[in-house]
Amino acid sequence: MRARIDAHVARRPGSWSTVEADGSLAEAVSGAQDCVLVDGLGPWIATRIHRGGGFGDPSRLPAIAQEIADDLDRTTATLTTAAHAIVVAEQAGEGVLPPDAASRAWLDLLGDATQRLAAHADRVDLIVAGRVVPVAGSAPGPADAALRRHGDRDVRPGDADHAVNVVAGGPPRWLQAALNGALAEVGRYPDERPAIAAIAALHGRASGEIVPTNGAAEALWLLGPALRPTLAACVHPGFTEAEAGLRAHSVPTVRVQRDPDRGFALEPDRVPDAADLVVVGNPASPSGTLDPATAVLALRRPGRVVVVDEAFMDLVPGEPGTLARRALPDVIVVRSLTKVLGIPGLRAGYAIAHAEIAERLRAVRPPWSANTLALTALAAAAAAPSELSAIARRAADQRQDLHARLAAIDGVRIWPGAANYVLIAVDDGEALVAALRAQGIAVRPAASFPGLDARHVRVTARDPGANARLADAVAGALA
Repeated sequence: MRARIDAHVARRPGSWSTVEADGSLAEAVSGAQDCVLVDGLGPWIATRIHRGGGFGDPSRLPAIAQEIADDLDRTTATLTTAAHAIVVAEQAGEGVLPPDAASRAWLDLLGDATQRLAAHADRVDLIVAGRVVPVAGSAPGPADAALRRHGDRDVRPGDADHAVNVVAGGPPRWLQAALNGALAEVGRYPDERPAIAAIAALHGRASGEIVPTNGAAEALWLLGPALRPTLAACVHPGFTEAEAGLRAHSVPTVRVQRDPDRGFALEPDRVPDAADLVVVGNPASPSGTLDPATAVLALRRPGRVVVVDEAFMDLVPGEPGTLARRALPDVIVVRSLTKVLGIPGLRAGYAIAHAEIAERLRAVRPPWSANTLALTALAAAAAAPSELSAIARRAADQRQDLHARLAAIDGVRIWPGAANYVLIAVDDGEALVAALRAQGIAVRPAASFPGLDARHVRVTARDPGANARLADAVAGALA
């Protein structure tokens, strides 16, 4: 047993502190404020029975059982003071019933202890063959509500919209003509093959690598059931629907935070080695950070799939850093035409992946996921790269104009970005949002993005006149 304990200690990070609960478990975990791992209940209960003489004299077992129950009550109260508490309990009840009284008592006490602590736990998981099987508490709840918050809720009819990061003006005329012509086809089920062929040709990929989806959000929601990762890492701040979808499918998920003092640059070494799925936005939202392809590719590891959300890449002239044209077996690129074409109501998106992974995404995708009009938009846009480039150049000019205006205002911190929006921070972001709202200007509070707080606000760039009115309103509110 000493050798087993030493082996447990040796394989854990050196920064961990190990405390052996030789007697009271409550005393062993007392004072833990950050994170405490109790590993595990079975050996501790066996030790208490041994120390109390229960294996030699079964008449002592009732008293020992009461002592253990009392200690567990104190332990539960103590664990609630820690930021995070994880308790490991052996699943021993599925084995052979022990022949002696003390071992049967151990089995009963372990089951009772597990139920006592599970009753107070936020979630309960069963680990089978190294895979997590959720038992209770794993479904999304009120704590996940921030992940489902988006900028469209901040815009009232008549507001000057700097909250939604969609190109203003709706679909361009050439796309409107294509959509009008497609109305005659809505009486039939959608045929996605022409759109797939057009998108494949645009990116220089095979048709089997293209998966049209009901917007980029659906592509991200397919990741959990299609790939079934054991541990997913979401790089934040970023588009939150990826994490929402993973958690909804009970995928263990960790957050990897970008550092605002490092310009929100991607730092691949921050991702846990155990993560077999990593989701990163490029450009990221809401910071607009554009990472070089080398940084994104540094996320790759054997046995890991890297998902790059490039929903805003087509708003960056020349699309530097895109991985859409690179056929890599472990990289999924998610794209959207919602923003660049001003068609959020159509939900036109797609995933690009190695054929084997693409087939897994299709296997869990609802039938006719992309409707006829969305497929028409995909095909029309793929056939008009020069038109998309013109929109990207205009969006870049508008962002640079807005960046310069906001950077000139005292009390505004602003980060450089590559998409059609900028992220700012002020002393009181909530007051600024309220003041702009009172003037009929909608912006996006960014506190719902993991890693940001009430100081941060995302602002979408518009034409110079609209940008000037917004900047004047910001300056007046801060003054």
